[in-house]
Amino acid sequence: MSTENALSGFEALGLPSSVLATLASLDYLQPSPIQAQMIPLMLSGRDVIGQAQTGTGKTAAFALPLIARYAGINASHVQVLVLAPTRELALQVAEAFTRYAAGNPQMRVVSLCGGMDYRPQTKALRDGVQFVIGTPGRVIDHLNRGTLKLDQLECLVLDEADEMLRMGFIDDVEAVLAAMPDICQVALFSATMPVPIRKLAQKYLKNPEEITIKSKTETVAAIRQRYLFVPQREKLDALVRVLETEDYDAVLVFARTKESTTELADYLQRQNYRAVALNGDMAQAQREQTVEQLKNKRINILVATDVVARGLDVPRISHVINYDIPFDAETYVHRIGRTGRAGREGDAILFVTPKDKRLLQTIERVTRQKVEEMPVPMAADINAARERRLKEQLEAVLTKGKLEPFRSLLEQWQTTLGLDALDMAAAMAVVAQGDRPFHASDRPMAKIREQSAAGAGVKIEYRERPARRGEADRGERRVGKAPTPPESGMVRYRIAVGRKHGVKPSNIVGAIANEANINSQNIGRIDIFPEFSTVDLPQSMPSSSLQHLRTVWVSGQKLSIAPWSDKPPVASKPRRAKA
Repeated sequence: MSTENALSGFEALGLPSSVLATLASLDYLQPSPIQAQMIPLMLSGRDVIGQAQTGTGKTAAFALPLIARYAGINASHVQVLVLAPTRELALQVAEAFTRYAAGNPQMRVVSLCGGMDYRPQTKALRDGVQFVIGTPGRVIDHLNRGTLKLDQLECLVLDEADEMLRMGFIDDVEAVLAAMPDICQVALFSATMPVPIRKLAQKYLKNPEEITIKSKTETVAAIRQRYLFVPQREKLDALVRVLETEDYDAVLVFARTKESTTELADYLQRQNYRAVALNGDMAQAQREQTVEQLKNKRINILVATDVVARGLDVPRISHVINYDIPFDAETYVHRIGRTGRAGREGDAILFVTPKDKRLLQTIERVTRQKVEEMPVPMAADINAARERRLKEQLEAVLTKGKLEPFRSLLEQWQTTLGLDALDMAAAMAVVAQGDRPFHASDRPMAKIREQSAAGAGVKIEYRERPARRGEADRGERRVGKAPTPPESGMVRYRIAVGRKHGVKPSNIVGAIANEANINSQNIGRIDIFPEFSTVDLPQSMPSSSLQHLRTVWVSGQKLSIAPWSDKPPVASKPRRAKA
């Protein structure tokens, strides 16, 4: 048998011993399908197109061969640039590069992401780095400042290209592609291939090899999947109502950002729930301690991001609540897989706002399963659940029979004070309940069930539509129409950049989505005027994000975002800007 035939796993792909040793230490034994096909092509320098869903191992498919080719070279210029649509993904990719290059300690990598201090980034670029992983907006900023130079770039990777299109970054991506040298390897990865991405590949990639990995996304039959149709501003109240009415052992709540996990956990604690946040800002020892608390029943609710919840295996998690809907079906499947473990049944509940309908359709189409609609729990549902739980607690205590010394004490009071036994029992219940009303009211959500039925009853049609340039797949985002009030749950803001500065909706969407770490689908109406623009943002947006947006620059102008307190001037008739 030849040596070539004897090789298997990652050894057969042509990776050097330093990389193979790192993979062995990480217990990476067999390459995934996209890794097996993509690594040899990238090692050879070919332009490639990889079509695969999230969770198929595509980060290692491009990181491993690039580390193998460039990590051992003592170069002071940027050799590899990876573009990712969001800060979270860019940081994940940078972390993966560092982890896979453990055998090459001299390798230098920097993350260029929105919402982060420019100074460490600029210093790293000045000192010399080989690998740059960044978001389109921040990369363009560094190119314009002259702090990032791509004249000697040897490989450009576009990760999640369709997501960059959806978020309105396609113009920035094309600007980066235009700035690279004529001879430069390009690798494009995308879950889908909409027309603009296909055209981009035809324009900038040279005779690319295409690799398509069919998704095997499927959900576990033991998991009951339901969705809740609820306006953005009512989500917090809806979350508490769900927790009030569901019979759970432990709950894993998924939020989109680290800030959201902390805010949600704090809110639930104020509602007397034993809830704790789990996010990337916590030290590893603290994360492990939090998971142990969940396992040992010291806490019942964990609020986490996708990144830190990967690999979480706690059998007592009976419910997964997607407070923020995931961007893709693969992530949804990974999330709900945290329940229904060890042969048990599990429940997955998805919060869907009016702007999230399209994502719900995508999840149902890709998983080939309908997600069952559930109504928002109302006061009658909550009260019935509270009464049932109180009855169960009483029955449990009566069954145990450990009623002393209270029985003797109550008999004594009944004789000496002449009290009715039923009145005494009710008084004890009042003492135990405290100031919190036992029965709930429907005042905060009087019309939610009505809205839920109206909104969720829309017929779902599974049709793909290629996104238009600069569009974030939102029919709501229009430019130049007569002013209308913001939608429910949205707040209108004024930003100090307008038509005379050459701004486009895609520039505004891209900056806000990336710098404030907000889903582009949650960015509402944009109106562009000569001197300024207005944009509708969620009412629940953290104040820290708004504070940061004041310092962000778009089209050469600082946003200086501030609440909008007046109507746009009638004399200014803004024309529709091209997205």
